[in-house]
Amino acid sequence: MINFIKLGQISRIFMETQPHQNKVYFHYDHTDSCKFSRWTAKESYQYMYARPWQKVNDFYSEMVQGRVSLSDLFKKETFLRQICAIHHNAENLDYHHEYDLESLPAKDRTGRWARVTFKVLLSYHGGSFDGWQKQPGLHTVQSIVERSLGKFVDDKKTQLLKEQNLPIEGCAVVAGRTDKGVTAFQQVCSFYTWRKDVKPQDIKDAINDAVPGKINVISVAEVSREFHPNFSAKWRRYMYIFPFNDGEEAELGSQVEKHINECSDIIYAQNLHGNSACMTDYGLDDGKDEMETGNKPTSFEVSRVNQLLSQLEGKLLSYKMFARDTKASRNIGPPTECFVFHARAAEAILPCTQGGNDAKVMCIELVANRFLRKMVRVLVATAVREAAAGAEEDALLKLMHATCRRATAPPSPPDGLCLVDVGYTDFNRKNCFIS
Repeated sequence: MINFIKLGQISRIFMETQPHQNKVYFHYDHTDSCKFSRWTAKESYQYMYARPWQKVNDFYSEMVQGRVSLSDLFKKETFLRQICAIHHNAENLDYHHEYDLESLPAKDRTGRWARVTFKVLLSYHGGSFDGWQKQPGLHTVQSIVERSLGKFVDDKKTQLLKEQNLPIEGCAVVAGRTDKGVTAFQQVCSFYTWRKDVKPQDIKDAINDAVPGKINVISVAEVSREFHPNFSAKWRRYMYIFPFNDGEEAELGSQVEKHINECSDIIYAQNLHGNSACMTDYGLDDGKDEMETGNKPTSFEVSRVNQLLSQLEGKLLSYKMFARDTKASRNIGPPTECFVFHARAAEAILPCTQGGNDAKVMCIELVANRFLRKMVRVLVATAVREAAAGAEEDALLKLMHATCRRATAPPSPPDGLCLVDVGYTDFNRKNCFIS
């Protein structure tokens, strides 16, 4: 055993003392006619991050504080009133329980039915937190919410936490964990306790007082014990706001058509002469930034993005190529399959909240029964990349069958993403922002 340990130590020291070699990164080899117009991963990353994201951050901050809403982008006040009415009335939850708890007086409830479950509807500004999930040393939404709920924990659990030298905190179950920088408009979480003296208003005040202006509890209601924010949900809605730079127009015009024709001529000439040109002849492997040299388009049509996304509607597909940071066991089979109810893009005007002029933006609305990790951000970045390259309408569908995740673009910035709401009734397309 000692010899094996020494051998392992020697091997580790040997590897650490070896000079580090430059890692070579390979790009996915697309075979369609617009492959030479398509951005590389680096170019896509630079294009997506070179945006005035602070304007979107300011808008989301004002939205959490209740001064503006997403409906201001589309002037659809009826939509906002409708989704608020659904969430504010706990009796409208559409899950069916085996037992009717309302028929049992609170004093007669015993055993597991004695506990009280609260549904908390809240919004928070993504730029102010390190995501939802509680992690050591990070400023997360879950840590703040559970710390605020600590005063409502029953005596038995309080004593147990003290014996284990753990902080007195509640346990909040959420409909969907958001990444760092992602805002939530109507996130849903639940909390239960065996105490009978807890009032919904007490929970609301405790969370709102924790981080004023960053987290805003919209409503708190007592619900059935069977309610689960995640498993009871039938769909989730995300909105992505993509801002344009000052003076930039989202027009493709004849620029991409020219590139497509040039690329088609090149591929045709290669097939005709039976040889393939060197990749460096087209500036694809020489270490230069092709976008700066004008070899690739730097704009796109919003209508084209809408066409690409609309092809995903009404289909149950595996989005493993559009996921990131997922476990190997979830890369194949049903765990990667999602059903997209609605996927559209449209231009909108972002109202300026910090002075100045309103900004022109592209809004992407996605509604699905579930989303994989970073799936929305990868879909947005890939749709923009394919629209700029002039790809065909089924480009995103074809990428579903790719063999490497390098076929899709790197995730777009989290600053533009917002979890709008979570649905517990059947999805109704009439309630969408973008038709």
